[in-house]
Amino acid sequence: MNIMRKLNIKELVDFRRKSDRAKQNFALNLKLNRVESEAEGGGDYWVSSVSAIVQSFKHNDLQPVLDRRSELEEKFDATKVAKTKTMYKRNINILYSFEDIDSNKWRPNSKIDFLKQSKDNQLLTVRGLQLQVTPNCVFEFEKDGKKEVGAIWFITKLNGFSKDELGMFANILWLYLNAHFSKDRIINPQYCIAVDVYKGQDVSYLQPKENGVPMILNSTIDEIKKLMGGTN
Repeated sequence: MNIMRKLNIKELVDFRRKSDRAKQNFALNLKLNRVESEAEGGGDYWVSSVSAIVQSFKHNDLQPVLDRRSELEEKFDATKVAKTKTMYKRNINILYSFEDIDSNKWRPNSKIDFLKQSKDNQLLTVRGLQLQVTPNCVFEFEKDGKKEVGAIWFITKLNGFSKDELGMFANILWLYLNAHFSKDRIINPQYCIAVDVYKGQDVSYLQPKENGVPMILNSTIDEIKKLMGGTN
């Protein structure tokens, strides 16, 4: 039996932005397990800035961002390759923008402890599709004498995401935490947070319900499956 390849949420975002014909091609490629090329050069394109932001959040300290920015500025000055300079410049710009963001809004007032994530738990089946879920941080904290858990996912894409697209990341975070961390903890929707570091905006799982941001994860998956002919 042919096993369908896993999808990441960025691929779902890209699918929604495609023309009708391109959507059909995407569904066919998925059915045949063919991988489409990534325009930004793959998952490592933004790793310099995002990894520093993750460390900054974990340590509640801006220094990792400042250090990485200086490092990239030196590399930017040293290289003569235009494509590489562009990559460094984009990552540098993200780090500059992050300096103005108060990351305390993404963490509860109480002490947080970061939890280990198993690589075996990165795949989550949602409405018949396998989705890859790789949040940067999962953390627990105590509220009213009970253990609660949250997660944050720093993501980026050239020109960033819309609020409803960010909502897909927050939605899958909620499902991921419920699948793997809810046995002895309460999942707090306020701290299921997706952060678009390109635009400097964020969406929690709680926000769509309060602010009318549409939840589009399920409808996107249903559209893909319909184009695939109802493949399960």
